[in-house]
Amino acid sequence: MRLFAKLFLSHLLVALLALFLFFLLAEALAPSFYRGHVERMYHALSMMGGLMMGEALRRDLEEGLRSTLTAALLSALPLSVLGAALSASFASLRFSRTARLLAEGSRRMAQGEYRVRLPTLERDELGEVALHFNRLAEALEKVEQSRVELIGTVAHELRTPLSALQAYAEALADRVMEPEKAAERIQQEVRAMSRLVRDLSLVSQVEARAVELHPQPLDPKGLLEQAAERFRPAFQAKGVALEVVAHSLPLVWADEERTLQVLANLLSNALRHTPEGGKVRLGAEAMGQAVVFSVEDTGPGIPEEHLSRIFERFYRIDPSRSRQDGGTGVGLTIAKGLVEAMGGGIWVESRLGQGSVFRFTLPLYTGLTGKG
Repeated sequence: MRLFAKLFLSHLLVALLALFLFFLLAEALAPSFYRGHVERMYHALSMMGGLMMGEALRRDLEEGLRSTLTAALLSALPLSVLGAALSASFASLRFSRTARLLAEGSRRMAQGEYRVRLPTLERDELGEVALHFNRLAEALEKVEQSRVELIGTVAHELRTPLSALQAYAEALADRVMEPEKAAERIQQEVRAMSRLVRDLSLVSQVEARAVELHPQPLDPKGLLEQAAERFRPAFQAKGVALEVVAHSLPLVWADEERTLQVLANLLSNALRHTPEGGKVRLGAEAMGQAVVFSVEDTGPGIPEEHLSRIFERFYRIDPSRSRQDGGTGVGLTIAKGLVEAMGGGIWVESRLGQGSVFRFTLPLYTGLTGKG
């Protein structure tokens, strides 16, 4: 049986039961309302000497009132049943329409049509169901769009090293390149592909919240100094100054390896975009129940329209940048995921021509429960 028929019959049955109870109660209770009036008339006639006539009149009045009430109720019954049927039909149509829309939308969504949306319904529970359905469809559409973009971007990122490997192999076969030089170039491309695969694996773990963390009390100043020591040769080679600005700070509760990885991603990004003669500053300061780490550069800055998307996978401000110059394109995505997994937040501030500042927070170590 269809949903409309079920709803219609259930509503109609309830309405008919209500009418039946009303009819019974009216028949049972009506005499108690008109009997007092009949008794007063009977006593008035008795005092006038018409005892026999008063008794007959009382019976006639009671029977007449009861039969009149019954006839009126029976006359109103068809119209009442019709009204109950109409109200049941209206309510059933409303519910079944929403159910049909949800069923049709779910069917289309199951077939991959994530652009489907339900029309705005009444502002009640059914309207909330339709609203949540539209939000679900919008979220799935974004996921599908992200999946398609990811496949296309990964294919594009792999196409370049594969084409290079093919070119080096052909050059070796044609003996137009020295084997040592070709081997060096091939190793370079293989390392780039390995780095891309490794970063993609970490991105999937971060987005699935499956990154393994080993938090412990850490000294913010020590973390900055470790990161700076690791990158100092690369900065010196490019002619970019690297400065660490940090004083004695309270301990933070974080994973040391992952925190250094976040700093490494931010420093790599800063080094890549800071020209020769520029400066990158590493800093940290206490703020409330957290420590704010910062990586500030004197690069060209980020246009305002790109700031909201800077942490997306494979997002580049300049799409024409090569893979060698622009990295794998997921470093900031990894940094964001790792910081959030450790209970912090990350953001960027930038002005064109004045450089950018990437900041992230890590919670303080309380020392009470061994947690931040």
